[in-house]
Amino acid sequence: MRSLVIVTAGLSTPSTTRALADALSTATSAHLHARGDEAQVTVIELRKLAAELALTMTDCLASTPLLDAAKESLVAADGLIAVSPVFQGSYSGLFKMFFDTLDPHALDGLPTLIAATGGSHRHALVLDYALRPLLNYLHATVVPTGVYQAAEELAAAPEVANPALAARIDRASGELTDLMAARHMHSVL
Repeated sequence: MRSLVIVTAGLSTPSTTRALADALSTATSAHLHARGDEAQVTVIELRKLAAELALTMTDCLASTPLLDAAKESLVAADGLIAVSPVFQGSYSGLFKMFFDTLDPHALDGLPTLIAATGGSHRHALVLDYALRPLLNYLHATVVPTGVYQAAEELAAAPEVANPALAARIDRASGELTDLMAARHMHSVL
């Protein structure tokens, strides 16, 4: 069984960012199942950690049990799906605050899929100009294919709304599964 952690920075309920994260998680779980493996999925909703994130930013000695549990899940994960809404042309502040709280090498070699949601396709480059550099800086192994979903694609579930988006979700989750399997094989040897 593989541990898959989903970090989602959506702010509303329901959240389009969470819906995209769920579609990516479902596709990754299906790829793992096709390989004869299963996924144990843990979802980290950053909006639920907002108070503890703000507290740790202003008082590093403060007690933050929910944040600590989320970080422990992430450090023990076999794979990560990180999804943020786009604000001002980049990932959300909540998303950045969470990753700022991690130890410098907490994500070393962790297979990671990046995704984002935004108002229009004009923001699709956020994947390569904001999310990828952040996760690379933290030494995660980011899959080549990122997934971006624009507002006009939000009318239906991500995997149904647009065949091109569905294909991208499938390709990215397949790449994540391949990296997770390769990392597992390397750790076994």
